[in-house]
Amino acid sequence: MTDDVAVVGAGLAGCLLACFLARRGHRVTLYERRPDPRLGFVERGRSINLALSERGLDALRRVGLDGAVMKVALPMYGRMMHSPTGELTFQPYSADRQRAINSISRGDLNALLLDACTAMPGVTVHFERRITGLDDLRGHQVVIGADGANSAVRQAVPAFEHRQDFLEYGYRELTIPPVDGDFAMDPSALHIWPRGRAMMIALPNPDRSFTATLFWPHRDFTEITDPTAHFQQHYPDAYALMPSLTSDYAHNPVGALGTVRCWPWVYEGRVALLGDAAHAIVPFYGQGANCAFEDCVELDRCLDETGDAWPEALERYQERRKENTDAIAEMALENFVEMRDKVGSRVFLWRKRIQHALERALPGRYMSRYELVSFTTVPYAQIRRPALLRRNRVRADQLPRVGQG
Repeated sequence: MTDDVAVVGAGLAGCLLACFLARRGHRVTLYERRPDPRLGFVERGRSINLALSERGLDALRRVGLDGAVMKVALPMYGRMMHSPTGELTFQPYSADRQRAINSISRGDLNALLLDACTAMPGVTVHFERRITGLDDLRGHQVVIGADGANSAVRQAVPAFEHRQDFLEYGYRELTIPPVDGDFAMDPSALHIWPRGRAMMIALPNPDRSFTATLFWPHRDFTEITDPTAHFQQHYPDAYALMPSLTSDYAHNPVGALGTVRCWPWVYEGRVALLGDAAHAIVPFYGQGANCAFEDCVELDRCLDETGDAWPEALERYQERRKENTDAIAEMALENFVEMRDKVGSRVFLWRKRIQHALERALPGRYMSRYELVSFTTVPYAQIRRPALLRRNRVRADQLPRVGQG
């Protein structure tokens, strides 16, 4: 194959897609509006560390990148809940306490994927190239918009009917630095401070810091201009570990949290959307990047099935992925309520203990929704169905690998 493919967006999904397409023999040109992030350009306060799980790892494994990625990731085996008084409660993700999701810096992963795709024959990247319409991409047989929730490709095609539904919440990033050269908290957990209508989370980094993220109603960010007193009251244990709180809070921007709903994803058999451009979701299941990587796997599978006939492959891709991305979008919104309001309650803890007991008693026959989402490749739409309806439709190759961490 020598089809000339333009991929708009050299973020995570665009770079991974370029790896899949180059492996198939396609010429790929990546267009990115930002400077090369490997040269030190960092958009302050916009990272939200990623929680890489099995769907993302499965995609990386298919192009031989899982080993390199895991070298810069940190496994998290459960949630560490922080009460307003500083009491800690650990909630393992699995009954055997062996399965983990993996904290990784978005910037580190993007750099690794850029290095990987640009090392492949036939891949070219143009940075600081803003695409304003399809006329900018003349000469390419196929155009894939992997350019995020505010996709220029999506906006350039009126046939891509879409809407963005925003929460009345925003996010702001903060930092918990190392203490005496070591992690200030347990690095093998995702830390959560649930506070009813608001919360904070923190994920570990290889430099022994934590990236903390506030998820607050927008009005709180407007009304709380000095976070000192608020943190001393509501997050006292974290406050003691955040020497740059005032500066981070003042200078890091407040990001929006929204869901993109779009249909169709394909136009004239040659223009398509992938990842957040087609189906951005809120980050509360940690599945945004994992879901986008799964898009790459499905598109690659459809190209296999159709002998790289793009119109047929793109049609199959959108039909197969739409119901699954709709399902994870709804589950992510539901999980926000769980993380914010329920994870610290006695009822929630009791329910988790029952789920883990069932997992131990019925190995391979019962898995919680969270485990199915994070540690398998069972389709999202199937997971959202009641357990009795999905039980007999789960394939062995979609379940966790033996010994998988």
